[in-house]
Amino acid sequence: MIRFGLLLLVLPVLVLMGVYFWELGDVRACQLDGGYWDYLESTCRDTPQPFISWLERSPLLVNGGMLLSVVGLVMCMVGFYTKRR
Repeated sequence: MIRFGLLLLVLPVLVLMGVYFWELGDVRACQLDGGYWDYLESTCRDTPQPFISWLERSPLLVNGGMLLSVVGLVMCMVGFYTKRR
């Protein structure tokens, strides 16, 4: 239970960070080219675009990942609390 809990605790956070930094690379490349990133369409534009947070654009990914991490934490706590047989 502890191993599976640790996997659920760490893996969603790593996936979220990977997706976030992947998008951040695209945003920075667009800004270096002199453009403005359109967060809804995920494209580079010539006119300024409003910022829309990642939580508003993909709430299931963010909230689901955090929920899986909490479930993993609880599983680790239960695994450490119970005695081995």
